[in-house]
Amino acid sequence: MTQQPMFDQMHIAGEAIDTPKLPPYRPRPLSAVLRELAAREQGDVTVRCIRDALADRSFATFLVFTCVINMLPFPPGSTVVLGVPIVLVALQMVAGHDTVWLPEFFLRRSMRHQSFDRMTRRVIPLLEKLETWIRPRRWPFSSHRAAERIVGLYALILGVAVVIPVPFGNWLPAFACAICGLALSERDGRWLWIGVITGVISILVIFAVIFTAGTFAMHWMSG
Repeated sequence: MTQQPMFDQMHIAGEAIDTPKLPPYRPRPLSAVLRELAAREQGDVTVRCIRDALADRSFATFLVFTCVINMLPFPPGSTVVLGVPIVLVALQMVAGHDTVWLPEFFLRRSMRHQSFDRMTRRVIPLLEKLETWIRPRRWPFSSHRAAERIVGLYALILGVAVVIPVPFGNWLPAFACAICGLALSERDGRWLWIGVITGVISILVIFAVIFTAGTFAMHWMSG
């Protein structure tokens, strides 16, 4: 009887070893990060504090946060300033950057703790509902970098729509952009399409408002 070589036995034994695969890393939900930040910070909350709290997360999550800010009931015209971070983050996604960069003057901007606490009490329940609905499914991209750039390009269009000072026309594109960001973070193709369709509707609404206002202005001037 021929004895098998030792290296064959080791090879066979090696094949029998079943190495368990570790589950993919998933960062904490954005709702949990905001809840902890509101509980930890006692003074004014700066944009730098928020950026540092989201430092271990992707561009998609920071995009969601900047969109959520523009969904809050701030005075009319505030989105001209608050919408700029959406544009900046989207541009960096398209360019393929690895970390989020914001201007120093914007990082120094702060919000009173009471105002930040009120904001989180309004935003966290909405985020928690969305986070339970969104999960990995039907993702159309094979490369994360390609997905980030394409979603970033669409977010850039929606970000410009948010910045345009159109009465009651900024909430819907910000909401659509937030959905796209959440879908990107969880690789949910179904919700990505919902965000895309919502964004198209929001842009059509803005064009309709601008067209109606222009028609009314021309009629008023001619009359």
